[in-house]
Amino acid sequence: MIDPLFWLGLSILLVAISLTAVLVAAIPALQELARAARSAEKLFDTLSRELPPTLNAIRTTGLEITDLTDDVSEGVKSAGQVVKQVDQSLDNARKQAQNIQVGTRSVFVGVKAAWKTFTRQKSPKRALERLPTTEKSPLTLREREALRQENRRTKSEAYRTNDGYSEAANWEKSFDEQDLLSKSTVSEDWTEQ
Repeated sequence: MIDPLFWLGLSILLVAISLTAVLVAAIPALQELARAARSAEKLFDTLSRELPPTLNAIRTTGLEITDLTDDVSEGVKSAGQVVKQVDQSLDNARKQAQNIQVGTRSVFVGVKAAWKTFTRQKSPKRALERLPTTEKSPLTLREREALRQENRRTKSEAYRTNDGYSEAANWEKSFDEQDLLSKSTVSEDWTEQ
């Protein structure tokens, strides 16, 4: 048989050739792996430099959007309050205009009534029949009762439910001097008794 040392040397030679072939094949792969590691390292460096400011900018933008949303909601609320205030001002102006209109009509009715009272003719008979206050005689019981009946008003006259401005305006239109004269003659008749 052949010498075992020969086989041992041959085996070692084959192993050495195999390792050399593996190393020759692995060197370009290892070089590519080193390049990929360097590229990954550069990428991670770039991300570590660029990502925090980007994330910070995104966070700042989110905060600004929140602030703008709050400002817009406050603006909408203030606009709603302004609309309410304008509505209240218009209501107050309308009420004041109505009050002024009622006041103006009341003054006009009062002036007109005063004018009619001052311009009507006074009966000369009434002025002559009056006695000075010191010469008036005291009233008798019958005269007092008649005076009370004349001055007494019915409940419907005393408590009118629709005693508004429109009735005052109607009263002005229906104001009749003859009614006043007839009432004055009734009171004159009473004084003659």
